[in-house]
Amino acid sequence: MKTQLLHPLTLMICLFLIPTFSMAQIGVGAQAPSSAEVIFDGSREMLDAKWTYWDGPRLAATLPIKWKIVSDPVDGGMAMSSNDPAGAGGKYGAADIVTKKKYRDFKLHVEFLIEHEGGNSGVYLQNRYEIQVLDGDSTSHGMAAVINEKEAPYHLYNGLGKWNSYDIAFRAARFENGERTEQPVVTLYFNGEKVHENVSISKVWGGPNSGLDGGNENGVGITDRPGGIKLQAEGHEVLYRNIWIEEVTFDDAEVDL
Repeated sequence: MKTQLLHPLTLMICLFLIPTFSMAQIGVGAQAPSSAEVIFDGSREMLDAKWTYWDGPRLAATLPIKWKIVSDPVDGGMAMSSNDPAGAGGKYGAADIVTKKKYRDFKLHVEFLIEHEGGNSGVYLQNRYEIQVLDGDSTSHGMAAVINEKEAPYHLYNGLGKWNSYDIAFRAARFENGERTEQPVVTLYFNGEKVHENVSISKVWGGPNSGLDGGNENGVGITDRPGGIKLQAEGHEVLYRNIWIEEVTFDDAEVDL
């Protein structure tokens, strides 16, 4: 049977008409889409412009932010270290940094590297709900856990001295007439793998020094107000780079990138 070839122009038109689909770029080294806001690019200028200390009950640090800009030990770029002197000894809340801008629903990308065993920090959504950053712990209080809600997918951790990534879809709690009607929900990708899907978060854990509303009714008294992205200082060399956020609105409690 004779094969009939398409005219080049006809082929181009056919290819143009084929629908194309794109998926959010995730994982270590993912680039921010044009719709996202870069909130840390490795520079001191952006750190000072977009972040500040969280003014919680245990705040002991003073501006300017004492988190140092350091050389990326892997790729030679720049990163920031969570080892603020005021947070020495694990005093979370003493030198935590938070974005000046506050958010409701969003998609977030964060990359981190732990330099030494037991390195401890945390990524807080709305300055309330912690996604744990902790070397050596595979419990519900460990690496990539939705803290005290879902256990750590520790097997996906790249280990000490290597970059790791969180890609997060987050839907804030919903309220009607001042009463909470729906819990906050999070979906998390750890190093490019989906590890938590549509997890409802029951409360703010850790008390008033942990984040917004931590002191309200033992963390259950969540209020209807946006919050920033917070990174925790606990006296450890945890490095951060390539952080960006995209504000969205999730209409229902099934959230994804």
